[in-house]
Amino acid sequence: MKNRIAFISEHASPLATLGGVDSGGQNVYVGELAKHIAQSGYEVDIFTRRDDVRFPEIVSWVQGVRVIHVTAGPETFVPKEDLLQYMADFTSEMVAFIAREKIDYALVHANFWMSGLVACNLKKQLKLPFVITYHALGHVRRIHQGEQDKFPKERILIEEEIARQADQIVAECPQDQEDLINYYNADPENITIIPCGFCPTEFYPIDKKLARMILNLETNENIILQLGRMVPRKGIDNVIRALVKVKKTDTPLRLVVVGGESDNPETDQNPEMLRLKKLAADHGVTADVTFVGRKNRDILKYYYAAADIFITTPWYEPFGITPLEAMACGTPVIGANVGGIKHSVADGKTGFLIPPSNPDVLAQRVFELISNKKLLNDMRDNAIRRVNALFTWHKISEMAISMYEKIIHGNNLLSEEDNQLTLIDQGFDKVADTFMRAKRALRIPVAKAATLISNALATDKKLLVCGNGGSAAGSLHFTSEMMSYFESSDRQGLPVISLAADTSVVTGFANDIGFDDVFSRQIETYGKKGDILLCLSTSGQSVNIVNAIKVAHKKQMTCIALLGKGGGDAATYAHLNIIVPSNNQQRIQEVHLHLLHTISRLVENNLFSRKTKNVTVKKSVAAK
Repeated sequence: MKNRIAFISEHASPLATLGGVDSGGQNVYVGELAKHIAQSGYEVDIFTRRDDVRFPEIVSWVQGVRVIHVTAGPETFVPKEDLLQYMADFTSEMVAFIAREKIDYALVHANFWMSGLVACNLKKQLKLPFVITYHALGHVRRIHQGEQDKFPKERILIEEEIARQADQIVAECPQDQEDLINYYNADPENITIIPCGFCPTEFYPIDKKLARMILNLETNENIILQLGRMVPRKGIDNVIRALVKVKKTDTPLRLVVVGGESDNPETDQNPEMLRLKKLAADHGVTADVTFVGRKNRDILKYYYAAADIFITTPWYEPFGITPLEAMACGTPVIGANVGGIKHSVADGKTGFLIPPSNPDVLAQRVFELISNKKLLNDMRDNAIRRVNALFTWHKISEMAISMYEKIIHGNNLLSEEDNQLTLIDQGFDKVADTFMRAKRALRIPVAKAATLISNALATDKKLLVCGNGGSAAGSLHFTSEMMSYFESSDRQGLPVISLAADTSVVTGFANDIGFDDVFSRQIETYGKKGDILLCLSTSGQSVNIVNAIKVAHKKQMTCIALLGKGGGDAATYAHLNIIVPSNNQQRIQEVHLHLLHTISRLVENNLFSRKTKNVTVKKSVAAK
C-alpha cells in the first residue's frame, strides 16, 4: 500500500503563476518536491487556500499528486500577512476533508509558519506526525525589517511552538539551521538540512544567441538578469544602483528584470515595480533597464541562458531557487552572502558572493566578469557541474523520503520484504541518476573514442585493452564482442586484444617481476605506432594502468581512458578521457559496460553498415 503524504502550503499553490508578491520559490519547492516524491511511489495531496471561486476542490495535477483547495476566508487573493485569522477554518476544513474521504495520511509536511500552525492542530486532533519547512523565519525578518514587518506579532511565538511540536524541522541551508538553534532553541537532533533543487529537464544550457533571438534581445549586448518576486527584500534597487556605477565606466550594459503582477510591465501597478521604475528614471538609466513582467515558467530558461550574469542580492534568503536555475543554464551568479545563497554559490568558482545592499561592490564584480570572458566561461562550466552534482530535485526528494521514513516507521526496522524492496528501488534510482548525468557529460568523448578506434582499425592498426578486477572482465567482454560480433553477425573479426586474457602471462609476470608493469610489458611487445590503447579503471589510480599509458606514449599509440571518480592519475596522461560522473564503483562499472556496448555499436556502424561500408576497409580487415 502506498504511503500518503499531506503537504500544507496555505498561500503558495504549485498552480499559481510565479513572480507576484506572494508567489515564488515556495510554490516551486512545494510542487517539485511533491512531484518527485510521487515518482518514488508516494501519493501526495497539497492543501492550499482557495483564492479564486472558480477553483474546484480537487485538482489532479500530475501522476500521484492532487491539489486540494481549502475554503478558509474569502475566495479571493488575500496578502499572506493577513491570513492568520483564517487558519482555524483551514484546520477544520482539512479535518472534515480527511474524515469525508477516509484518508489515512502517514505524515504531514507543512510549508511556512501558518501551515505549521495547522499541522500542530492536526497533530493534536488526529495524532498525525509532521515536518516543517519554514521557508523564512520571523525572528530574522524582524531583525532586518523592524516595524516595516507587516506579519502579526504572534508569528514568532507560533514559530517557537511549531519548533517544539514538529517531529522534524527542515533547514534549507546551514545558516537556516544556525538561526533555528539560536533564535528558536530548536533541538539540533531534530533538524535535517535539505536544500532546494532544480529540475535538469527544465533548466539546462542553451546557446546564448539562440536564447536572445527567441526573447528578441540584442545578441551583442552585455546583459545582467534579475528574476523573482517583485518585493523590496529581493534587492532589485541594489542592482539598479550598481548598473548606474558600471555605466559610468562606459561599459555597455543592460539589466533585464523578470517578475511582477502582470504579463504587461507597462500596466503593472505593483508598488515595488513602480518604485523601481522611478528609481531607474531618477538615475537616468530607464533606457538601460528592461522590465518584461511576469513570465510563464517554461520560458524562464531562455532568460537565464540569455544573460551573461544572474544577480540576486536580497538582505535575507533562506535558500533561493533562482541561483540554482541560473547555474543550471550555465549563467554565473553574483549573489548576496546570506542564507542559502552562500551555500549554493561557490565564491570565485560559480560566481561571486558579496555583501547585500552594497552597489559599489556589486558594480566592481559585474565589471570584472563582463571584462573577463575566460572567467565567465570557466564559471559557466563550474556552475553546470556543481548544481547537477548537488542540487537536482531527484537528490533532494531522496533526502526528504529518508527523513519521512524515519518518522513514519518510528526509527524501527522495516519488515525484511519492505527493506529489500526499498534497497531494490534505491538501486534502480541511483543507476538512473548516474546514467542521466553520464549522458549529459559523455556524449561527445564517447563519439570521439569510437571515431578514433574506427579509423585505426580501418588502417590495419589494432586495439589493446587493459583493466584490473571488474575492469579486466569488462575488457574481456569488449574484446569478445569486437573479435566476434556485437550486432552485425555477418562481419569479419576485428583485431582487438585484452591484455588481461592470457592468465599464464599475467600471473607469471606478476609473480616473477611484479604487477605494476604487467600491462606495459605487453604493450612494449605488441604495440605499434598508430595502435590504440583503451584503459578501463574505476579510479584511474592503478599503477599498472598509468605505466601502460606511459609506455603507449613511447610507442606513439593513442590512449583512451574509460574512468570514474574524477579520473585519477590516468586522466593526466591519456589523450582522451571518458570519466563517469560518479564516485561509486558499482555505478561506474555499470556505465562502463554500457559505454563499451555503445562503442561496439558505433564501430560496427562506422566500418560495416551498408550506408558507410568501405570496400577497402573490409578487404583490409579480411586480410588479417
